[in-house]
Amino acid sequence: MFVPMMQRRDVLGSEMDITNMAENKEFNRSLPPGCDFDGSSGYDPNDEIININVSGQLFQTYKKTLNRFPNSLLGDSERRNKFKNLSTGELFFDRYRPAFESILYYYQSDGIMARPPNIPIHVFIKELVFFDIGDSVIDQIQIENGLKEPTKTIELPSYLPFRIIWNFLEYPETSRPAKLFAFVSVFIIVISLVMFVMETLPSFAPVVIHLDNGTTLETPNENESWMFMVSTAVIAWFTSEFMLRLICCPSKIKFFTNLSNIIDLLSIVPYYVSFALSSTSKHQGYLAVLRVIRVLRVFKLSRHSRGLQILGDTLKASFHELLMLAFFLLIMILLFGSCVYYAEYQVEGTKFTSIPAASWWAIVTMTTVGYGDMYPTTLLGKLIGFVAVVCGVLTIALPVPVVVSNFEYFYTKERNRRKTEEVRKEHEKQLEERKSSSNMFRKMICRKSRKKERSGKNSIKLNGICEPENEEVSGQHISAV
Repeated sequence: MFVPMMQRRDVLGSEMDITNMAENKEFNRSLPPGCDFDGSSGYDPNDEIININVSGQLFQTYKKTLNRFPNSLLGDSERRNKFKNLSTGELFFDRYRPAFESILYYYQSDGIMARPPNIPIHVFIKELVFFDIGDSVIDQIQIENGLKEPTKTIELPSYLPFRIIWNFLEYPETSRPAKLFAFVSVFIIVISLVMFVMETLPSFAPVVIHLDNGTTLETPNENESWMFMVSTAVIAWFTSEFMLRLICCPSKIKFFTNLSNIIDLLSIVPYYVSFALSSTSKHQGYLAVLRVIRVLRVFKLSRHSRGLQILGDTLKASFHELLMLAFFLLIMILLFGSCVYYAEYQVEGTKFTSIPAASWWAIVTMTTVGYGDMYPTTLLGKLIGFVAVVCGVLTIALPVPVVVSNFEYFYTKERNRRKTEEVRKEHEKQLEERKSSSNMFRKMICRKSRKKERSGKNSIKLNGICEPENEEVSGQHISAV
C-alpha cells in the first residue's frame, strides 16, 4: 500500500480513495520490528511533494523520499529536473507504467525491490536501468530470476601452468580449444558406452567352454582384438584426463570429495582390475561386478550436458520430498505386504509364502506396474489390493508438483541465462558494427579532407578525428598484414 506516501490518478484526473490513517496505524502495530510502513513517519507536513507522471498516471511522493538514493535518476535533483514539464510542473516519463510502482516503492521502503510477477523480467530490468537504480539491485534481480549466476569464489591453482590446464579442463566456455576438447571428450564417452553395449552381443562376446570337471573357460572372440584396442584407447584418454585434473587441481581433498571425480575414477578402475585378474578363473564373479560398474560412464556426460545438470539440480532440490515419499512407501509396503500375507497364506498353492514375498507384490501393486507373477485370490486379499493401488497412486502423486516446480525453476533459469547470453552477444555485435562503420566514416572524411588540402582548397580541420597521414598508412599496413 503506497498511501499516504503516494497518491495516484489517471489521465482524466480521477482521484483514488485514500486509506484511513487510523487503520494504517493499527496495521503497523501488528507488523514485526523493521517492517514499519507508516508513510507519515519521519516527515513534516510542510515537506515538498513531487508529482511524477508516468505515461498519464500520476504518482506523488515526498522529495525526501527520492533523496534517499541520490545516485539514481529520481534521487538526483539536477537529472530529474530535465524531465520536468514546464506547463504542468510535473516530472513526465514516457515509460512502462506498471513497473514504476515497484521502482517508487524502492524509494519508499528504503531499498526493497520486488518485481511484480506480471511484468516480464527483461522489461523490468530495462526500467531499472533507465531510472539508474544501481548495479547491485539489478544484479540481485537478475540472480533471483536466473539471468545471472551469483558471484562464486573459484579456487585456482597458484602455479600458472597448472592454472591454465585447470581452466582448460574445467571451464570449456573459456576458449574455443577448450570447447573442442570438451566435444572430443563427449564423443569418446559415447564410444565407450557403445562398446560397453556391443561387447554383450553374441558376435562380440567371448566363447564360453564348459569343461568336464565343472569349470568354465572363456576363449577370446575373433572380433575381440579390435574391441580391446578401442577400449584401451578410450581408457587411456579417461586416465590421462583424470590424472591431469588430479595433478592440476587446487585442492586434492575437494577433488576426491567431488561426486563427478568419484564417478570418473570408478569408470576407470574396473578396466585395470579386470585386466589384472583376467588370467584367473576363480575371480569371474568379481569381474562381472566390475564390468557392471563401467555403466557409470554415462554419468560422465553430466559434466558436459546442461540438461543432465538441470535434472541433478532438480533431484537435489527435491531431496526432502523424495525422502518423505520413500518413507511413506516403505510404511505402506510393510503394511499391505503383511495384510495380504495373512489373508492369503492359508490358500493352497499360494505364492504369498512370506512377508518379504508379499512385500514384492505390494511394491509392484502400489506403483501400478502389476507384473502378474503373484496376485491374491481371496475376497479379503483383493480388497487389500484395491486399497493398496489407491494409496500407492495418491502417495506417488504427492511430491510430483514439488519436483515439477523445481524442474521448471531450474529450466527457466537456464533458458533465461541463454537468452541473456544471446542478447549480450547481439549487443556486442551491434557495438562492433557501429564502431566499424564509425571508423569507416571517419576515414572517408579524413581522406576527403586530405585531398582538398593537397589540391590547395580550403578544408575543415578535424582535430582529434583525423590522425596524421603516416600513422594512418602504418595502421592500414598493420591491418592488412
